[in-house]
Amino acid sequence: MNTKPKAVVLLSGGLDSTTTLVIAKAEHFEPCALSFRYGQRHAFELEAARRIAQTMGVAQHVVVDIDLRLFGGSALTSDIPVPKGRSVEEMGTGIPVTYVPARNTIFLSFALAWAEVLGASDVYIGVNALDYSGYPDCRPEYIAAFEQMANRATKAAVEGRQRLKIHSPLIQLSKAQIIRRGLELGVDYSLTSSCYDPSATGEACGRCDSCLLRLKGFAEAGAVDPINYRTEAVVSA
Repeated sequence: MNTKPKAVVLLSGGLDSTTTLVIAKAEHFEPCALSFRYGQRHAFELEAARRIAQTMGVAQHVVVDIDLRLFGGSALTSDIPVPKGRSVEEMGTGIPVTYVPARNTIFLSFALAWAEVLGASDVYIGVNALDYSGYPDCRPEYIAAFEQMANRATKAAVEGRQRLKIHSPLIQLSKAQIIRRGLELGVDYSLTSSCYDPSATGEACGRCDSCLLRLKGFAEAGAVDPINYRTEAVVSA
């Protein structure tokens, strides 16, 4: 009988969420993985999430269908081109068009609902406030505000049966630090998919912000990125 407490882990299939899943396991939780098919152009990441959940022996993996293409407003959910070949300095200026309006709020709301049903008091999310491309819903103050709201929002919380904790173990780490931590914990990064504009077979473009930050992280960590790229991308450490 498994006596470990359950935790809902948001699993996109990318590098950060996979590392977060492994951290949740290392912190002695039983991860229940939650992924979303939200109309993203990089839906191949869901195949990666499936492989990761299966390989890591996740007991429950739920994929939620919501269609954020109805709203658009992002290069990931509309026909807006995905930016390519930007410098790190450019990525650090302003909020990019790959920002999906309210995405983490939507995802965390589903996680909150499932956690209440599971009787879980812990949710893990792989947000990062350093190499995060300027997304407002990846900041520590956002996570703190959502946690405060969540503990006023559910029957379980009002009745004193749940005190929800939002874990964001990567939030103050650089991409290189995340990769080093994952490798220490045995993460197989060949299973992951980070690209915003992959080929139909999942090959990464090597030029979008997500690919460039990933490649930079591996270079700085002194490790080789094991995934396939459509074009040879060279990023200096």
